[in-house]
Amino acid sequence: MNILLSVDRATEVASPTDEAIFGWVRHTLTQTASLPEPTPELSVRITDNEEAADLNQTYRAKAGPTNVLSFPADVPAETRCGLLGDLVICAPLVQLEAAQQQKSEEAHWAHLVIHGVLHLLGHDHQIPAEAAQMEALEIDLLGHLGFPNPYDHEQPPEGSPT
Repeated sequence: MNILLSVDRATEVASPTDEAIFGWVRHTLTQTASLPEPTPELSVRITDNEEAADLNQTYRAKAGPTNVLSFPADVPAETRCGLLGDLVICAPLVQLEAAQQQKSEEAHWAHLVIHGVLHLLGHDHQIPAEAAQMEALEIDLLGHLGFPNPYDHEQPPEGSPT
């Protein structure tokens, strides 16, 4: 599958390679039924806390940075354009959350890229039924890549006091 992917880095914080991001995007697109024609196009901007906070305030009216923002393209279907939209991922927050959730940064990056791409494809988690469906899809996609369930951090680790 051909995919047009642009990755832009606006932070000094370490982030996955373009190849890793491309692999997670490709996996998500090939494993879902919502493949656009012609060639899917999207961009990923990896940023810092300040830019993520500015965008979160501007587009969601929420203070502070967020880990991933998705900006789906609003292209009329009759144009037969493969443009999916843009993702903005806050590298320092990904690093912090991975440490807090005791998961690898790579697993958290993969989850957020997959999560963002699913949003670009029209998935959402605003109501419980949609959230359960989207989470199940994320878990399945990540599992096929060898990553653990990203929502397991919400459960006490095995052997820990309850």
